[in-house]
Amino acid sequence: MADDSKNINRGALGAIGSYAAVGDSFTEGVGDPGRDGAYIGWADRLAVLLSDQREEGDFRYANLAVRGRLLDQIVEEQVPRAKELAPSLVTFCAGGNDILRPGSDPDAVAERYERAVADLRTSVGTVLLCTGFDTRGVPVLKHLRGKIATYTAHVRAIADRHDCPVLDLWSLKSVQDRRAWSDDRLHLSADGHTRVALRAAQVLGLNVPADPDQPWPPEAERSAAEARRDNIHWAREHLVPWIGRRLRGESSGDHVEPKRPDLLPL
Repeated sequence: MADDSKNINRGALGAIGSYAAVGDSFTEGVGDPGRDGAYIGWADRLAVLLSDQREEGDFRYANLAVRGRLLDQIVEEQVPRAKELAPSLVTFCAGGNDILRPGSDPDAVAERYERAVADLRTSVGTVLLCTGFDTRGVPVLKHLRGKIATYTAHVRAIADRHDCPVLDLWSLKSVQDRRAWSDDRLHLSADGHTRVALRAAQVLGLNVPADPDQPWPPEAERSAAEARRDNIHWAREHLVPWIGRRLRGESSGDHVEPKRPDLLPL
């Protein structure tokens, strides 16, 4: 496990009484549905772990993330709101949708990302940044591994320059298992989101109830025929609609509002 303790503002840790999550589908929690139809996700799960460190009713949480948002949209729509709320902690995970786009330049995305980080740091005590995942075993994303690695290196450098803790998802080996991903193979499953929340809590210095890199239980081997059926089902149900939205210039986040736009008690 990577040691990010040098990045943690230990003086601010005990004062985390409010938290705002900024980002796209990853932070909104897509792939981790709740009973009421809304997504849960790692940020909501991290908020619960943080609230457990406080007296009851003495912790407030907002989740501003919206699926499909590009970095510039996040900077325009969510960063000003996060600054207005001025919480003790902001998690800023953005740029992934930009990197997925053909022809995108991770260096240029990182320059815009850093300006947003610097802006957030003027109003927020602690800004936790998220790297990309190591996608070598993810069917849809493994061909973009080089671009994601470049962007991840930028994020770590930006974190060093702006004294931000880092949620290093590249080093989280447990999410390289297919069970960490939902049926669409683009978003984490509930178990994957849980492991990310545990790692984020560790980075912030919390004692967590389980190891996020705990090995998965043994899994029965699938036959070639079963794998083919899964791939056909995935292509029909998820890949074709995803390509269709791209061709039509649509986003899964069109007409979607943040699920928790205000700092409210948990």
